Amino acid sequence: MNVTGVVTEQATGKPLPGVTVKVKGTTNGIVTDVNGGYKLTVPQDAVLQYSFIGFEPIERTAAARADVQLVAKQGSLNEVVVVGYGTRKKATLTGSIASVKGSEVAKSPAGNVSNSLAGRLPGLVAVTRTGEPGNDGSTLRIRGANTLGDNSPLVVIDGIANRNLERLDPSTIESVTVLKDASAAIYGAQAANGVILVTTKRGTSGKPTIQLNLNQGWNTPTVLPKMADAPLYAQLQNEISEAYHPGSPLPYSAEDIEKYANGSDPWGHPNTDWFKETIKSNSPQRYGNLTLSGGSDAVKYFTSLGSNFTDGMFRNSNINYSQTNFQSNLDARVSKDIRLSFDITGRQENRNYSGGGNNGGSTDAAQNIFWALNRAFPTTPAYWPNGLPGPAIEYGANPVVLVTDKTGYTHQRDYVFQSNMRLVINIPWVQGLSLTGNAAVDKTFVQYKQFRKPWNLYTWDKVTYDANNQPLLLASKSGNTDPRVYQSSNVVGLTTLNALLNYDRAFGKHDLKVLAATERISGDNMYFWAFRRNYTSDILPELDLGSNALKDNGGNSGVTRRLDYFGRVSYAYDSKYLAEFVWRYDGSYIFDPNGQQFGFFPGVSLGYRISNEKFWKENLSFINEFKLRGSWGRTGNDRIGPYQYMTTYGYNGAYVFNQSTVQQTLTALRIPNAGVTWEVANQSNIGLDAQLLDGKITISGDYFYNLRSNILAYRNASVPGSAGLSLPQENIGKVVNKGFELQIGYQNRAGDFVYSVSANGAYSKNHIQYWDETPGVPDYQRSTGSQMNANLYYQSMGVFKDQAAVDAYPHWPGARPGDIIFKDVNNDGVINGLDQVRSKKTSIPTFTGGLNINLQYKNFDASILFQGAAGAERAYTAFSGGPGVGNFMYNLIKDRWTPQNPSSTNPRAWERGGAYWMTDGMPNNTYFVRSSDYLRLKNFELGYTLSSSISKRMGIQTMRVFASGLNMLTFTKMKDFDPESPDTAPGSIWVNSQVYPLNKTINVGLSVTF
Repeated sequence: MNVTGVVTEQATGKPLPGVTVKVKGTTNGIVTDVNGGYKLTVPQDAVLQYSFIGFEPIERTAAARADVQLVAKQGSLNEVVVVGYGTRKKATLTGSIASVKGSEVAKSPAGNVSNSLAGRLPGLVAVTRTGEPGNDGSTLRIRGANTLGDNSPLVVIDGIANRNLERLDPSTIESVTVLKDASAAIYGAQAANGVILVTTKRGTSGKPTIQLNLNQGWNTPTVLPKMADAPLYAQLQNEISEAYHPGSPLPYSAEDIEKYANGSDPWGHPNTDWFKETIKSNSPQRYGNLTLSGGSDAVKYFTSLGSNFTDGMFRNSNINYSQTNFQSNLDARVSKDIRLSFDITGRQENRNYSGGGNNGGSTDAAQNIFWALNRAFPTTPAYWPNGLPGPAIEYGANPVVLVTDKTGYTHQRDYVFQSNMRLVINIPWVQGLSLTGNAAVDKTFVQYKQFRKPWNLYTWDKVTYDANNQPLLLASKSGNTDPRVYQSSNVVGLTTLNALLNYDRAFGKHDLKVLAATERISGDNMYFWAFRRNYTSDILPELDLGSNALKDNGGNSGVTRRLDYFGRVSYAYDSKYLAEFVWRYDGSYIFDPNGQQFGFFPGVSLGYRISNEKFWKENLSFINEFKLRGSWGRTGNDRIGPYQYMTTYGYNGAYVFNQSTVQQTLTALRIPNAGVTWEVANQSNIGLDAQLLDGKITISGDYFYNLRSNILAYRNASVPGSAGLSLPQENIGKVVNKGFELQIGYQNRAGDFVYSVSANGAYSKNHIQYWDETPGVPDYQRSTGSQMNANLYYQSMGVFKDQAAVDAYPHWPGARPGDIIFKDVNNDGVINGLDQVRSKKTSIPTFTGGLNINLQYKNFDASILFQGAAGAERAYTAFSGGPGVGNFMYNLIKDRWTPQNPSSTNPRAWERGGAYWMTDGMPNNTYFVRSSDYLRLKNFELGYTLSSSISKRMGIQTMRVFASGLNMLTFTKMKDFDPESPDTAPGSIWVNSQVYPLNKTINVGLSVTF
């Protein structure tokens, strides 16, 4: 049969001359002509192979008409990279941009896309703070932290800003790109923290292709704290009693301790491992996706249907997350010069938690559970030997019950709808001129309901028995005194309209690209909540069945508006001398319309491909690509509270008129700041890109310097409270952040063995250049000149070995042997607040990096990702085991000071409020501060693809089976807690202990293409 077709580049649609088209397993082949066309006579059912330098090879079953599109290899000069409102070939990029293909992101079995980015993109810091289902998004920072305010980057999905990437189906992602320097200036007042661009997949010409992806995984915590068991806990309580209450009877006798140890009396002397009783050995997760793609020159389509489920780690739990999502991207060529695209995305997110939390917060349940686990005594049973739940730890909390639906439930349903219609018109009478219009409508509906009801726990006085001589357990209600329902509804809308005029033309050696555009973004939200209690029954927890007494409700609404004008001019001469100018004139509803709403944000970048010079080619031909580039840009950050230029009023109390009429009173809550404006980021970057040995080695490096000014901060530090002023925030803060990035890669093949290795690393460190600080603060305590959010700590110098050591050195009042020695920093002979020192580190790492290894041998493939971070620290704390306040962490007391072990460098056992160095669980000194540096085997995947002959007999195109893992190994000095977990749980005064752990995932999967 005769086969004819045209080979084009997928990203640009331009024909590719010189592509080798060959019948698989033969020497029968041809090279495409200058228009990308070819004609070849082949046997029936032949398989054609298409290959071209810098592009991924593909195979297609022969057909009479076979048009194909090739995708540029990542890292090659032909690779097309997504930039703001357009694309560019990597060879001509002048900005600092990092990108990763969606196929790499999809290798991770993480249920949240943000958790799959760490270690893959130099300059992107991704810290996963928690593994709680539905609440497991990573904290993303581009080039670290740059402001005292909001450091979140702008996320743009398929050209539409302010969408969320976390819940995207990874099988639908084509690429992820990060704009790190002046290239982000085209996004204006939202771009100071960098921009993340996500592009989803689209259809290609060819017969319909169906792909099915199935995954089954199992999660376990990366680490759980090891706690003292019952006999050790009893011994520690005796030591505390001897220290604080000498001469008093000890709480536990030697016989008690022996019974706790040997398990001979499970009723009276239990030995409970609360984490084991509450947390399963593993919890399942599932993922499935079905895609259909294909099309013709006239219409191309890509559709996807997916779902996933992640179960909570608790036994008998009602805590889980599930999701169903649909996506359709449709592209049609209406005529020679008119193209129309229509994209629709729909998603339902289901978050289910227990009812043991406070009104209005889905994460409260997890915080309460881990709070109770850390405070639970090992001498108290989780369940009595007869199976009934044991007594409350505190406030009616028993962890094994808190995780179940006996406490009620918390349900959150998010319904997400996103759409975009794009029209592209090529102006036929002006070569290279086109007009693009986008109309995107997004809508999110959030339905939240929390039902909290009392639950029964059982106590025994250790004296009373029933008629069968069994301990008599008494039931008592815990939690709320009555059933309660809190329900809310939130509707958020976002409409984006833009028009872009593009001019793309080459004149001999001159290449000119011009963009001029305008965009309008309108948003709205409407929120309502209601509360009722005193239900007659907990069977029907509906709002209208609650009591009218003590009911409550409330609500609010708001709007957002942005109007922008922006553009870009790119020029290249002979693909050698490169220049680009981007700009945005940005208007925001947040600021005063009288002269403060609009700002101008420019960016300029230059590049020099010195490797295109004749002298270079003649003398350094082994370096086939070498480009120098530099950029400067000014961007903005308007992620602040709106309307600060206005006086804010709120209801504050009431006044009674005529002894019967009650009127609420309005009070001014905030003094206005009429001149409030956005933060300004001046970003400078120099870099280089190189390829050696015909692209086998790639190198990219950058150095950057960012100055952030106009940061909102209060002057309260220098204005005493006695002045009686409630000052507004002012644009007075300045922060400097600087650092470097480096990426090196190598790829090659040896026969059937194909391999690639790439390593990337990024360093960034900030310091506060100016903000309002209390006058007279010692230099070693000043936050100015230090990293943002660096804490003050007393400096630990070991422990007092005996009373003589206490008497010989300045100490805190009441210090005793076994207490931590605080350094007398200012040498005044007194330990007080002036001896605290500002730390050099924070909880955000200054260095992040990754090592990616990809291997392929015949039908086997493997990918390995090591990821690490350094330069961060976190407080390592505990509730302590004082009376009524929880257990001890084993690693804090295993080698503690005792009169028999005075040489220990670790402090004695302590009780809550009884030690100046650990007051109420909050650390104030460096003994409890640990390095959170780590190296992880972040991702591992091993796969096997069935041979084409077997696949053909099965009636399919390809089949691949694989096994993968996430967070498989972690190397760190941090014990008991994951090094990425936060210092402080959101909304909690407690550090560490109330955080749902990160997950280690083992996964198996199947991918079939029809």
